[in-house]
Formats: sequence, structure tokens, C-alpha cells
Amino acid sequence: MSNPQGNFVWYELMTTNTAAAETFYRNVMGWSARDAGMPGMSYTLFGAGETSVGGMMTLPAQAAEMGAGPSWIGYVWVENVDAKAAEVKKAGGAIYREADDIPGVGRFAIVADPQGGVLALFKGAGGEQQPPGSRRLPGHGGWHELHAKNGETAFPYYAKLFGWTKADAMDMGPMGIYQIFAAGGETIGGMMTSAPPAPPAAFWLYYFNVEEINAAAARVRAGGGEILHGPQEVPGGQWIVQCRDPQGALFALVGPRG
Repeated sequence: MSNPQGNFVWYELMTTNTAAAETFYRNVMGWSARDAGMPGMSYTLFGAGETSVGGMMTLPAQAAEMGAGPSWIGYVWVENVDAKAAEVKKAGGAIYREADDIPGVGRFAIVADPQGGVLALFKGAGGEQQPPGSRRLPGHGGWHELHAKNGETAFPYYAKLFGWTKADAMDMGPMGIYQIFAAGGETIGGMMTSAPPAPPAAFWLYYFNVEEINAAAARVRAGGGEILHGPQEVPGGQWIVQCRDPQGALFALVGPRG
């Protein structure tokens, strides 16, 4: 197994209506859903085949009071959650949830970069959640995109924090440079400067793999979701759509076009 350091290994949806969201994502993604059996809280595990790929919980009241809405958050594997959280704070970021243990699962912290992009730091109690190569399989997270207030200054921050390296860069004209980045030599995402009418703070957008983009987009619409952009062809022959689910969480899909 490859070193999971710096890789996204989990995706978590915090939402205002877990029952409706479960139905939506089961239909759109073909995920299975089951209760995690965590004492004192309701937590749903989403699965692609035999592999758990993400989770879902009710948006905490405290987060809602601070203005947070339904959203997806990615978990990045680090070797020392406490030390990385301290690095985030020292570099001008914020700690939203101090490092804590999930019994039998691992240790995590919720942090934000200096521009407001929120991520979770995570160290599992066992092996990496998603085996190497899984990010190309249907139902798994396939791409991770940072919409930053300033893409040029965002990359050095993440390079130092996670060891991410630059891959190809694409000039998108008035939209600026789209910088692709890699973890452990494998390209896993890109970052760019947000264009209006994007939210004022930075945010991460997660792309989930689908078998065929048009059919998946139709399922989004049929389930009450909204297509915000696409289908659009991207390098490599894949197509993307950017979406909003019925509760308001942003997500995206990537796959071939039939």
C-alpha cells in the first residue's frame, strides 16, 4: 500500500436533512448507506461496492449559528494531527475543531487555511480508508479543487503543509492559472483563484466519479438538485458537472460522456 500522507481519504457531508440527502446521493451516485453505529450520535456511512467512501451527519447547531450551511468536507491523511493543526495556526489558518479521537477510527481536527478553505486533518487507527487507485473508480472521490481567494498564494501554503507538488498548469485566460497538484507523484486536484459570483471565502469542491456524465446529471436534476456548470469537457477526455444538492451543498461529478 502506498503512503497515504497528503492524500484525501474520506469525504463527509454535513447537512440539514440527512434522510433526504441519503435518498438523493443513493440515487445519484449509486451509493449504499448504513448507520455507523457510533454511540451518542447518528452517522451514516456511504459505500461504493464494498468500500466505505464517505459519511454524513446532521449539521451541528453551533456550526449553523456561525453561518455554516450544508457542505462536503475532505479528510487529508497526516502522520501527526496535533502537529499539523499547530502548523495551520502558525501559518495564519484557524482551528475549528481541536484534535480529538474517534474511538476505533482515528484522530482528526477541523481546520481552515488563511483564506478560509476548510479541511479535516486525519490519522486513521488502521490502514488507509481507500486503496491506491480507487480514485478512478465509480463512486469514489476523483478530484479535489480549491477555489481560493488568491490561488498563487494558496499553493505554497499547501505545499508546505502536505508536501503537495506542482504538476501541469493551465492558463484559463481571464480566469487565471489553474494549478494542478500531486501527492506522492499522483495528480489529485487543482487550485485556482475564484471568479465571481463565488463565495467570498475559499472553498473546496469535491468531484465524484460516475460511469457516464449525462445520465448522472439527469439523476441530479430528477432528485431535486441543480446543475451549476456543465457538462464541460476537461483534459483527458473526461467531462464534469458542478452541482448543488437539494439542501444546498456543493459537489461535482466527473466521468466519460456516452
